[in-house]
Amino acid sequence: MQEIKDIRLASKQLAFDEIPLIDVSPLIEGTDPQSVADQIGKACEMVGFFYIKNHGVDQQLVEEIYAQAKKFFALPFEAKNQLNVVNSGETLRGYIPMYAENVDPTNTRDFKECFDFGVHEDQVSPFFGPNQMPTEVPAFAQACNDYHAAMLSLARKLISAIALSLGVPADYVEKLQRKPITIQRLLHYPSQAGHDIRQEEIGIGAHTDYGFLTILSQDEVGGLQVRNRAGEWISATPVKDTFIVNIGDLVQTLTNDRYVSTMHRVINNSLVERYSIPFFIDLDFDAMVEAVPTCVTEESPAKYASYTCGQHKYKRFVASYSHLQDQETA
Repeated sequence: MQEIKDIRLASKQLAFDEIPLIDVSPLIEGTDPQSVADQIGKACEMVGFFYIKNHGVDQQLVEEIYAQAKKFFALPFEAKNQLNVVNSGETLRGYIPMYAENVDPTNTRDFKECFDFGVHEDQVSPFFGPNQMPTEVPAFAQACNDYHAAMLSLARKLISAIALSLGVPADYVEKLQRKPITIQRLLHYPSQAGHDIRQEEIGIGAHTDYGFLTILSQDEVGGLQVRNRAGEWISATPVKDTFIVNIGDLVQTLTNDRYVSTMHRVINNSLVERYSIPFFIDLDFDAMVEAVPTCVTEESPAKYASYTCGQHKYKRFVASYSHLQDQETA
Protein backbone atom coordinates (compact mmCIF):
# COMPACT_ATOMS: atom_id res chain seq x y z
CA MET A 1 0.00 0.00 0.00
CA GLN A 2 1.39 3.37 -1.05
CA GLU A 3 1.54 6.11 1.56
CA ILE A 4 -0.65 9.14 0.84
CA LYS A 5 0.87 12.38 2.03
CA ASP A 6 -1.92 14.70 0.90
CA ILE A 7 -4.08 15.12 4.04
CA ARG A 8 -7.08 16.03 1.86
CA LEU A 9 -7.22 12.36 0.84
CA ALA A 10 -7.15 10.81 4.31
CA SER A 11 -9.85 8.30 5.21
CA LYS A 12 -10.69 6.19 8.22
CA GLN A 13 -10.10 2.45 7.79
CA LEU A 14 -13.26 1.39 9.59
CA ALA A 15 -14.85 -2.06 9.58
CA PHE A 16 -17.23 -2.69 6.70
CA ASP A 17 -20.26 -2.70 8.97
CA GLU A 18 -19.89 1.06 9.32
CA ILE A 19 -21.69 0.89 5.99
CA PRO A 20 -24.67 -1.44 6.59
CA LEU A 21 -24.59 -4.98 5.22
CA ILE A 22 -28.08 -6.15 4.26
CA ASP A 23 -29.19 -9.69 3.50
CA VAL A 24 -31.63 -9.11 0.63
CA SER A 25 -32.70 -12.75 0.17
CA PRO A 26 -36.19 -12.12 1.68
CA LEU A 27 -36.65 -9.44 -1.00
CA ILE A 28 -35.27 -11.54 -3.86
CA GLU A 29 -37.28 -14.61 -2.85
CA GLY A 30 -40.40 -12.61 -1.96
CA THR A 31 -40.69 -14.06 1.55
CA ASP A 32 -40.46 -10.78 3.49
CA PRO A 33 -39.76 -7.77 1.24
CA GLN A 34 -40.92 -5.26 3.86
CA SER A 35 -38.21 -6.27 6.33
CA VAL A 36 -35.55 -5.68 3.70
CA ALA A 37 -37.24 -2.44 2.67
CA ASP A 38 -37.08 -1.18 6.26
CA GLN A 39 -33.34 -1.88 6.44
CA ILE A 40 -32.71 -0.26 3.07
CA GLY A 41 -34.73 2.77 4.08
CA LYS A 42 -32.70 3.21 7.25
CA ALA A 43 -29.45 2.86 5.29
CA CYS A 44 -30.59 5.41 2.70
CA GLU A 45 -31.55 7.84 5.44
CA MET A 46 -28.39 7.48 7.53
CA VAL A 47 -25.65 6.59 5.03
CA GLY A 48 -26.79 6.59 1.41
CA PHE A 49 -24.70 3.44 0.82
CA PHE A 50 -25.18 -0.20 1.79
CA TYR A 51 -23.74 -3.61 0.97
CA ILE A 52 -26.07 -6.39 -0.17
CA LYS A 53 -25.49 -10.13 0.16
CA ASN A 54 -27.50 -13.15 -1.03
CA HIS A 55 -28.53 -11.04 -4.00
CA GLY A 56 -29.10 -13.93 -6.41
CA VAL A 57 -26.58 -12.90 -9.08
CA ASP A 58 -24.47 -15.83 -10.30
CA GLN A 59 -20.85 -15.40 -9.22
CA GLN A 60 -19.68 -16.95 -12.49
CA LEU A 61 -21.37 -14.09 -14.34
CA VAL A 62 -19.50 -11.59 -12.18
CA GLU A 63 -16.19 -13.36 -12.76
CA GLU A 64 -16.82 -13.46 -16.51
CA ILE A 65 -17.47 -9.74 -16.83
CA TYR A 66 -14.24 -9.00 -14.95
CA ALA A 67 -12.33 -11.36 -17.22
CA GLN A 68 -13.70 -9.66 -20.33
CA ALA A 69 -13.05 -6.19 -18.89
CA LYS A 70 -9.41 -7.05 -18.25
CA LYS A 71 -9.03 -8.36 -21.79
CA PHE A 72 -10.52 -5.19 -23.22
CA PHE A 73 -8.41 -2.77 -21.18
CA ALA A 74 -5.28 -4.77 -22.05
CA LEU A 75 -5.80 -3.97 -25.75
CA PRO A 76 -3.51 -1.38 -27.34
CA PHE A 77 -4.76 2.17 -26.92
CA GLU A 78 -5.23 2.51 -30.68
CA ALA A 79 -7.68 -0.41 -30.70
CA LYS A 80 -9.64 0.87 -27.72
CA ASN A 81 -9.72 4.40 -29.05
CA GLN A 82 -11.42 3.21 -32.24
CA LEU A 83 -14.46 2.87 -29.94
CA ASN A 84 -14.10 6.32 -28.37
CA VAL A 85 -17.30 7.63 -26.82
CA VAL A 86 -17.12 10.75 -28.99
CA ASN A 87 -17.99 8.55 -31.99
CA SER A 88 -21.37 7.67 -30.47
CA GLY A 89 -22.74 11.20 -30.35
CA GLU A 90 -25.53 11.71 -27.81
CA THR A 91 -25.73 7.96 -27.14
CA LEU A 92 -22.56 8.23 -25.00
CA ARG A 93 -21.45 4.63 -25.45
CA GLY A 94 -17.94 3.26 -25.86
CA TYR A 95 -14.40 3.85 -24.63
CA ILE A 96 -13.53 6.80 -22.39
CA PRO A 97 -9.77 7.40 -22.28
CA MET A 98 -7.76 8.70 -19.37
CA TYR A 99 -8.75 12.26 -18.40
CA ALA A 100 -11.62 12.41 -20.93
CA GLU A 101 -14.19 12.46 -18.11
CA ASN A 102 -13.72 14.41 -14.89
CA VAL A 103 -16.53 14.43 -12.33
CA ASP A 104 -14.92 17.06 -10.09
CA PRO A 105 -13.12 19.14 -12.73
CA THR A 106 -12.33 22.15 -10.53
CA ASN A 107 -10.32 19.98 -8.11
CA THR A 108 -9.32 16.70 -9.75
CA ARG A 109 -8.32 14.92 -12.95
CA ASP A 110 -9.79 11.40 -12.97
CA PHE A 111 -7.03 8.80 -13.31
CA LYS A 112 -9.11 6.07 -14.94
CA GLU A 113 -10.33 4.65 -18.23
CA CYS A 114 -13.86 3.37 -18.83
CA PHE A 115 -16.11 1.51 -21.20
CA ASP A 116 -19.86 2.24 -21.24
CA PHE A 117 -22.66 0.24 -22.85
CA GLY A 118 -26.40 -0.29 -22.53
CA VAL A 119 -29.41 -1.79 -24.27
CA HIS A 120 -28.87 -1.68 -28.05
CA GLU A 121 -31.15 0.54 -30.10
CA ASP A 122 -30.80 1.57 -33.72
CA GLN A 123 -31.95 5.17 -33.26
CA VAL A 124 -29.57 7.64 -31.63
CA SER A 125 -30.81 9.94 -28.86
CA PRO A 126 -29.33 11.08 -25.53
CA PHE A 127 -28.25 7.89 -23.64
CA PHE A 128 -29.87 5.56 -26.20
CA GLY A 129 -28.58 3.99 -29.41
CA PRO A 130 -26.16 1.33 -30.66
CA ASN A 131 -23.23 0.01 -28.66
CA GLN A 132 -19.64 0.08 -29.88
CA MET A 133 -18.12 -3.34 -29.18
CA PRO A 134 -14.53 -4.58 -29.68
CA THR A 135 -14.11 -7.29 -32.31
CA GLU A 136 -10.75 -8.24 -30.76
CA VAL A 137 -12.50 -9.70 -27.67
CA PRO A 138 -15.08 -12.16 -29.08
CA ALA A 139 -16.94 -12.97 -25.83
CA PHE A 140 -17.06 -9.35 -24.67
CA ALA A 141 -20.46 -8.35 -26.06
CA GLN A 142 -22.29 -11.42 -24.73
CA ALA A 143 -20.80 -11.01 -21.26
CA CYS A 144 -21.80 -7.34 -21.24
CA ASN A 145 -25.37 -8.08 -22.29
CA ASP A 146 -25.78 -10.89 -19.75
CA TYR A 147 -24.40 -8.80 -16.91
CA HIS A 148 -26.55 -5.79 -17.81
CA ALA A 149 -29.67 -7.97 -17.78
CA ALA A 150 -28.82 -9.37 -14.34
CA MET A 151 -28.17 -5.89 -12.93
CA LEU A 152 -31.42 -4.50 -14.37
CA SER A 153 -33.40 -7.31 -12.72
CA LEU A 154 -31.67 -6.79 -9.37
CA ALA A 155 -32.06 -3.01 -9.58
CA ARG A 156 -35.81 -3.26 -10.11
CA LYS A 157 -36.16 -5.36 -6.96
CA LEU A 158 -34.06 -2.93 -4.91
CA ILE A 159 -36.08 0.01 -6.24
CA SER A 160 -39.30 -1.74 -5.23
CA ALA A 161 -37.86 -1.98 -1.70
CA ILE A 162 -37.04 1.73 -1.70
CA ALA A 163 -40.67 2.42 -2.65
CA LEU A 164 -41.92 0.23 0.20
CA SER A 165 -39.59 2.01 2.61
CA LEU A 166 -41.33 5.28 1.72
CA GLY A 167 -44.80 3.92 2.46
CA VAL A 168 -45.92 3.69 -1.17
CA PRO A 169 -46.68 0.56 -3.26
CA ALA A 170 -43.74 -1.54 -4.41
CA ASP A 171 -44.50 -0.68 -8.06
CA TYR A 172 -44.70 3.08 -7.44
CA VAL A 173 -41.52 3.88 -9.38
CA GLU A 174 -42.31 1.51 -12.26
CA LYS A 175 -44.49 4.10 -13.97
CA LEU A 176 -41.38 6.29 -14.21
CA GLN A 177 -39.17 3.45 -15.47
CA ARG A 178 -40.92 2.03 -18.53
CA LYS A 179 -37.74 2.60 -20.55
CA PRO A 180 -35.17 3.83 -18.04
CA ILE A 181 -31.78 5.30 -18.82
CA THR A 182 -29.21 2.65 -17.87
CA ILE A 183 -25.44 2.70 -18.15
CA GLN A 184 -23.31 -0.37 -17.54
CA ARG A 185 -19.74 0.77 -16.97
CA LEU A 186 -16.44 -1.09 -16.82
CA LEU A 187 -13.69 0.79 -14.97
CA HIS A 188 -9.91 0.37 -14.92
CA TYR A 189 -7.72 2.32 -12.51
CA PRO A 190 -4.03 1.98 -13.39
CA SER A 191 -1.54 1.79 -10.55
CA GLN A 192 -0.19 5.12 -9.39
CA ALA A 193 2.93 3.49 -7.98
CA GLY A 194 5.89 5.81 -7.95
CA HIS A 195 3.70 8.91 -8.05
CA ASP A 196 2.99 11.27 -5.18
CA ILE A 197 -0.79 10.81 -4.95
CA ARG A 198 -2.52 14.16 -4.51
CA GLN A 199 -6.10 15.35 -4.77
CA GLU A 200 -5.35 16.95 -8.13
CA GLU A 201 -5.15 13.46 -9.72
CA ILE A 202 -6.97 10.51 -8.16
CA GLY A 203 -9.07 7.64 -9.50
CA ILE A 204 -12.38 9.52 -9.42
CA GLY A 205 -12.91 12.90 -7.81
CA ALA A 206 -15.54 13.56 -5.16
CA HIS A 207 -19.08 13.45 -6.56
CA THR A 208 -22.61 12.28 -6.03
CA ASP A 209 -24.21 9.98 -8.58
CA TYR A 210 -26.50 11.77 -11.01
CA GLY A 211 -29.29 9.24 -11.27
CA PHE A 212 -31.47 6.93 -9.18
CA LEU A 213 -29.48 3.87 -8.09
CA THR A 214 -25.97 2.46 -8.53
CA ILE A 215 -25.02 -1.20 -8.03
CA LEU A 216 -21.25 -1.56 -7.79
CA SER A 217 -19.07 -4.63 -7.98
CA GLN A 218 -15.55 -3.85 -6.82
CA ASP A 219 -12.52 -6.11 -6.85
CA GLU A 220 -10.45 -6.96 -3.79
CA VAL A 221 -8.12 -3.98 -4.23
CA GLY A 222 -10.39 -1.37 -2.66
CA GLY A 223 -10.12 2.40 -2.91
CA LEU A 224 -13.74 3.56 -2.68
CA GLN A 225 -14.30 6.20 -0.02
CA VAL A 226 -17.67 7.51 1.19
CA ARG A 227 -18.15 10.81 3.02
CA ASN A 228 -20.32 10.49 6.10
CA ARG A 229 -22.64 13.12 7.53
CA ALA A 230 -19.82 14.46 9.72
CA GLY A 231 -17.74 15.19 6.62
CA GLU A 232 -15.30 12.33 7.29
CA TRP A 233 -14.14 10.02 4.51
CA ILE A 234 -14.83 6.34 5.29
CA SER A 235 -13.19 3.51 3.35
CA ALA A 236 -15.76 1.19 1.76
CA THR A 237 -13.75 -2.00 2.20
CA PRO A 238 -14.46 -4.75 -0.39
CA VAL A 239 -16.64 -7.55 1.01
CA LYS A 240 -16.62 -10.93 -0.74
CA ASP A 241 -19.75 -11.94 -2.68
CA THR A 242 -21.49 -8.60 -2.16
CA PHE A 243 -22.41 -5.54 -4.17
CA ILE A 244 -22.31 -2.07 -2.75
CA VAL A 245 -25.37 0.03 -3.55
CA ASN A 246 -25.89 3.78 -3.35
CA ILE A 247 -28.69 6.18 -4.15
CA GLY A 248 -28.28 9.18 -6.43
CA ASP A 249 -29.54 12.71 -6.87
CA LEU A 250 -32.94 11.63 -8.23
CA VAL A 251 -33.77 9.80 -5.01
CA GLN A 252 -32.82 12.86 -2.96
CA THR A 253 -35.32 14.92 -4.96
CA LEU A 254 -38.02 12.24 -4.90
CA THR A 255 -37.74 11.89 -1.11
CA ASN A 256 -37.52 15.63 -0.44
CA ASP A 257 -34.12 15.17 1.28
CA ARG A 258 -35.33 12.33 3.50
CA TYR A 259 -32.74 10.21 1.69
CA VAL A 260 -29.57 12.05 0.69
CA SER A 261 -27.24 11.32 -2.21
CA THR A 262 -23.82 10.77 -0.67
CA MET A 263 -20.46 12.14 -1.85
CA HIS A 264 -17.84 9.52 -2.72
CA ARG A 265 -14.50 9.17 -4.51
CA VAL A 266 -11.90 6.56 -5.48
CA ILE A 267 -8.21 6.61 -4.58
CA ASN A 268 -6.10 3.68 -5.78
CA ASN A 269 -2.99 3.70 -3.63
CA SER A 270 -2.66 -0.10 -3.72
CA LEU A 271 0.38 -0.27 -6.04
CA VAL A 272 -1.66 -2.56 -8.35
CA GLU A 273 -4.37 -2.07 -10.96
CA ARG A 274 -7.97 -1.80 -9.77
CA TYR A 275 -11.15 -2.80 -11.61
CA SER A 276 -14.76 -2.09 -10.75
CA ILE A 277 -18.11 -2.51 -12.49
CA PRO A 278 -20.89 -0.04 -11.64
CA PHE A 279 -24.42 -0.28 -13.06
CA PHE A 280 -26.44 2.93 -13.13
CA ILE A 281 -30.22 3.05 -13.47
CA ASP A 282 -32.30 6.20 -13.68
CA LEU A 283 -35.85 7.01 -14.72
CA ASP A 284 -37.24 7.40 -18.23
CA PHE A 285 -35.68 10.29 -20.13
CA ASP A 286 -38.89 12.34 -20.02
CA ALA A 287 -39.99 11.21 -16.54
CA MET A 288 -40.91 14.08 -14.24
CA VAL A 289 -38.92 14.09 -11.01
CA GLU A 290 -40.93 15.42 -8.08
CA ALA A 291 -41.36 14.54 -4.43
CA VAL A 292 -43.18 11.36 -3.40
CA PRO A 293 -46.39 12.41 -1.55
CA THR A 294 -45.40 10.59 1.65
CA CYS A 295 -42.25 12.75 1.84
CA VAL A 296 -44.10 16.09 1.78
CA THR A 297 -45.88 17.54 4.81
CA GLU A 298 -46.90 20.96 6.10
CA GLU A 299 -43.77 20.94 8.25
CA SER A 300 -41.60 19.78 5.33
CA PRO A 301 -42.95 21.22 2.06
CA ALA A 302 -41.43 20.25 -1.28
CA LYS A 303 -37.93 21.75 -1.56
CA TYR A 304 -37.27 21.22 -5.26
CA ALA A 305 -38.93 22.40 -8.44
CA SER A 306 -39.83 19.43 -10.64
CA TYR A 307 -37.56 18.57 -13.57
CA THR A 308 -37.17 15.80 -16.13
CA CYS A 309 -34.69 13.01 -15.54
CA GLY A 310 -32.99 13.19 -18.94
CA GLN A 311 -32.44 16.93 -18.89
CA HIS A 312 -30.87 16.72 -15.43
CA LYS A 313 -28.58 13.84 -16.32
CA TYR A 314 -27.45 15.22 -19.67
CA LYS A 315 -26.57 18.54 -18.04
CA ARG A 316 -24.36 16.71 -15.54
CA PHE A 317 -22.64 14.80 -18.36
CA VAL A 318 -21.92 18.02 -20.23
CA ALA A 319 -20.11 19.25 -17.11
CA SER A 320 -17.94 16.10 -17.08
CA TYR A 321 -17.15 15.52 -20.76
CA SER A 322 -15.01 17.95 -22.70
CA HIS A 323 -16.35 16.84 -26.09
CA LEU A 324 -19.92 17.64 -25.01
CA GLN A 325 -18.78 21.05 -23.80
CA ASP A 326 -17.29 21.69 -27.22
CA GLN A 327 -20.65 20.80 -28.82
CA GLU A 328 -22.53 23.12 -26.46
CA THR A 329 -20.33 26.09 -27.41
CA ALA A 330 -20.21 25.31 -31.13
